[in-house]
Amino acid sequence: MTYRKVKCLEVVYFSATGTTKSVAKKLSKGVDGDLYQIKAVELYTSADLNYDNDNCRANTEQQDETSRPAIKNKVKNIKKYDVIFLGYPIWWGKEPMIIRAFLESYNLEDKTVIPFCTSGGSGISGSMKGIRTYAKGAKVIKGKDLTDSSSKSIAR
Repeated sequence: MTYRKVKCLEVVYFSATGTTKSVAKKLSKGVDGDLYQIKAVELYTSADLNYDNDNCRANTEQQDETSRPAIKNKVKNIKKYDVIFLGYPIWWGKEPMIIRAFLESYNLEDKTVIPFCTSGGSGISGSMKGIRTYAKGAKVIKGKDLTDSSSKSIAR
């Protein structure tokens, strides 16, 4: 499938440290799509991401399947997008709970969602179940870990 021929593309991403943001920007250029950053109402600090602390915010959220961090901004017109590339870091082997909050916030029926992640080693496979579950009505295509690869390769 060549994504450049699709009328409306959006690259949506969440990035707490900037790694996923960098990949999302490259991907957006490669597919000539709009770029949208998921921003938490309460920004993540380095203390929130200290995985050595069992009580840090990221760990607490990931251990609570019902956690849905509040999102600061909204996609203005998600209806116009046919394909949504969805990027996120892998936290404890799966997508951050703010990604589930995003997916539950929109009607994604008849859209194609293509996940991509950045990861310290876990890869994307552990997040695919959550993406498929919470992207209700969407066609979810198997995602890619773009940690060390050029995001331009996915656009070919």
